[in-house]
Amino acid sequence: MSQTASSATVVSPADTRSPRFAFVDIARGVALLAMFVYHFAYDLSFFGLIETDIVAEPGWRLFARCIAGSFLTIVGFSLVLATQKGLNRRAYLKRLAMVAGAAALVTLGTWFAMPGNFIFFGILHHIALASLLALPFLRLPVVVVALSAVLAFALPRFIAHPLLDAPWMSWLGFSRAPFQTADFVPVFPWFGCVLTGIVLARLLLPRLAATAFARWRPTARPVRIIAWGGRHSLLVYLVHQPLFIGFLTLVVQFVPPPSPGERAFRAECQRGCGPDVPERLCRAVCACTMDGLKREKLWQKALDDLLSPEEGTRVAELAQSCLRER
Repeated sequence: MSQTASSATVVSPADTRSPRFAFVDIARGVALLAMFVYHFAYDLSFFGLIETDIVAEPGWRLFARCIAGSFLTIVGFSLVLATQKGLNRRAYLKRLAMVAGAAALVTLGTWFAMPGNFIFFGILHHIALASLLALPFLRLPVVVVALSAVLAFALPRFIAHPLLDAPWMSWLGFSRAPFQTADFVPVFPWFGCVLTGIVLARLLLPRLAATAFARWRPTARPVRIIAWGGRHSLLVYLVHQPLFIGFLTLVVQFVPPPSPGERAFRAECQRGCGPDVPERLCRAVCACTMDGLKREKLWQKALDDLLSPEEGTRVAELAQSCLRER
């Protein structure tokens, strides 16, 4: 390796003060806000405070994947930005240790909180490993990195082997065996997002460096708060879920979630509404009917399917009354 190439790879900390672009912090902060929305909805579903099964709902699943992809793309972009003047080993290793330590905390915490669904390779685990795997790609030709990204996205579709179905191999992303975990971001195909971020940074940063956009700093307070969150994303990530869960734990003490019987009744009632009834109206009528059954002491009989013909007629009258009120 030539002296020039060597000095470009590892230099002293004093020489590696890469410029901080506010738009990167803001992008990371916006991704955090999206993550807040998803995790709060997930927690509401977990506590039974909403009827939607967030994990099973296709729209929410897509939303979660978009959030993970945006974070990992920003990871790749930020790696290029941080190493424009060379790799500051001390800063890099410190950051890597923080992310890996946070990932270990997540695994440990979820192991005790939900042992049947604990996180063994989530977003933080991926970021820690990707921060190592991405280093060679920071100096490879952009075309090679782009092709590698395409390959990373495609590999899970073509690679399958019984050995890869073993639990200890699932983190690679090739396993076809079912398993339970609250967050799973395997190496493939998700490393493709990190490589995509590297490609974007290497194409865009040389063109942005001398522009006013690179020097822009937010002045509006809301945007500055978002940028602050982006700069301290690891801390925010670790803190937000305990806060959400603690808050909702208090909420359910005063607003108990629907019982299994109530959820089953609402689901059955809503299936009976038919395609011509708007979903919001259907939910309102079913909730009103359930309240009417409880008020007239028919609720338990309805759950046990022990209603007399007269009581069945009364249930229909309650539903019609609820519909007219809407």
